[in-house]
Amino acid sequence: MGESHHTATDNSARTPHRPELREALQAFVDAGFAGIQVRVRDDEGGWVGSAGVRKLGETAEPPTNGAFRVGSSTKTFVSTVVLQLVAEGEVGLDAPAADHLPRFRLDPRITVRMLLQHTSGLFNFTGEYYPGGTVVPGIPWQGREWVDRRFHTYRPEELVRLSLSKPARFEPGTDWSYANTNYVLAALLIEQATGRPYGEEVQRRILQPLGLRGTSVPGTRAEIPGPHAHGYHRYEDADGRWKTIDVTRQNPSWISAGGEMISTTEDLGTFMSALMGGRLLPDRLLAEMRTPHPGSGEHRYGLGLFVQDLDPDGGRTVLHHNGGVNGYGALMYGTPDGSKTLTASVTTGDAANNPAGEFPKLRDRLVEEVFCGGRRG
Repeated sequence: MGESHHTATDNSARTPHRPELREALQAFVDAGFAGIQVRVRDDEGGWVGSAGVRKLGETAEPPTNGAFRVGSSTKTFVSTVVLQLVAEGEVGLDAPAADHLPRFRLDPRITVRMLLQHTSGLFNFTGEYYPGGTVVPGIPWQGREWVDRRFHTYRPEELVRLSLSKPARFEPGTDWSYANTNYVLAALLIEQATGRPYGEEVQRRILQPLGLRGTSVPGTRAEIPGPHAHGYHRYEDADGRWKTIDVTRQNPSWISAGGEMISTTEDLGTFMSALMGGRLLPDRLLAEMRTPHPGSGEHRYGLGLFVQDLDPDGGRTVLHHNGGVNGYGALMYGTPDGSKTLTASVTTGDAANNPAGEFPKLRDRLVEEVFCGGRRG
């Protein structure tokens, strides 16, 4: 896979080298990920670094200014726009979503809030995993079937109709279950309320005001613009042989508003800092966004954000929404006041041992290093 490289710049005299962060990055590469880039920002400066390779077979490290697919971090952008429309009186947070989307004949008990907090009960179009091991598939999103269709265009309505053709997981508002369908509907609701594609509204309301020039809503475009690391997908072909294929180029309409966006660590950090700092939403709606639904249990999901306490007393809280699509993983964390952010991109490679199982431990180590000085509590 090529040797491992590091690069780092530092504007903070307080943390001149951060060898512990370098070690945390290298641990991802040692576990089998192709590469990682990380950016830490706080009120005294910042740190950026990368490890691994930009592309398999080469030795250059991932660019620390590189663009990447952010996966479900997209949901925080979508939720922010919906809540801005709530603030403007264009959308009622507790009004039926069907009021804005009559063509789908949604259960009238499903509110806009339920879409944003994943309590609608709607079937997840990427498939559902039920207690006891039952799996009900949705669209193909991994393996050879997805590889063969990775440039196929799905229309958002098609994804919603697939979901609505399956039984609901539970009665609206009675439980919590993460479903990409909710955010495709939220994006369609934005379009209905504004008369413009949701990507244009994200651009107009968030990207332009914050100067996020490395962030885009690609729609059906397969390319990642600008410098970027490559992402890979390992799958079993028809003959039972394992193959690794470069999936940097893919049509992201298969995930749509559930996770299609492209960004950079700098832009994600700026977005989280602005959102947490109250620059995008009025206080009352930011408070709603950051209030976890009781039914989400250990996930602690609000309206497009996860809430995580880093110590038992709740003294250190971070807000986040990470993401992953084939080839790429993204981290997006911020403190409640927005003064410190951690953003990162991880790329998968050709490791025979799937490193995804190691990811939670590696991620937690990095989060604790940044927000707790390497010590829990």
